[in-house]
Amino acid sequence: MSDSSNSSVETLDTLQARIGYVFRDQDLLRRSLRHASMGGTSNERLEFLGDRVLGLVVAERLFEDFPITDEGGLAVRLNALVRREACAKAAEAAKLGPHIVMAKSEARSKGRTKKAILANACEALIAALYLDGGLKAAREFILRYWELMFDGLASELRDSKTVLQEWTQSGALKKKVQPQYRLSGRDRTGSCAFIYGGSTRPGTQAGKRKRLDETRSRAGRRASSSRSSWHMDRLGGSRRNALWICRRVGCH
Repeated sequence: MSDSSNSSVETLDTLQARIGYVFRDQDLLRRSLRHASMGGTSNERLEFLGDRVLGLVVAERLFEDFPITDEGGLAVRLNALVRREACAKAAEAAKLGPHIVMAKSEARSKGRTKKAILANACEALIAALYLDGGLKAAREFILRYWELMFDGLASELRDSKTVLQEWTQSGALKKKVQPQYRLSGRDRTGSCAFIYGGSTRPGTQAGKRKRLDETRSRAGRRASSSRSSWHMDRLGGSRRNALWICRRVGCH
């Protein structure tokens, strides 16, 4: 008996009507929605291509929307829009879940609502649109289902190093310092650690802690969109040199 799960899959005609594009190559569309749990040819290769097409279209849109933003600012916005959570959100908006063909075991484990599976299917569909209808078809899909995410980008969105620099100069510490940076993690984690040199450790007294929290909150509001926030955490170190980290959390 086959372990495939197709009973809840809506027709491809329904999907094509929803996204406003009819494929000339229907097999290409089917392949973009075939999860790896089915074995054989899956959507993984299309996912690889779709990720690159998505990056190009998003980068082009950001280049046009933020004409005076430097490369670093554009890169932060790009990362926010091409990450897994953003792709999954677009897939949910396009209602791709019911169309994904997967093994019964995967379907029983709520595979059609898993962010990773939705994101992969979305990128694969973008690749299928690109191969079938060119960049125009892929761009129209992306700009349609990413529109709210573009609108939600904070105009003050900054990378972690910039936020950290502002925090050290804001008065949260006993004296203004020039931090020594040590990058931590991959770009998408948005983290940046530094050494604070001083005889007094910041935040050890109640008053300083309150001021630190208030400053940290202000920095977070300036540097984040409605979907993310910045945290300043003390990682350890000596009395004279405390290691702090600025990291972005909760970006979905």
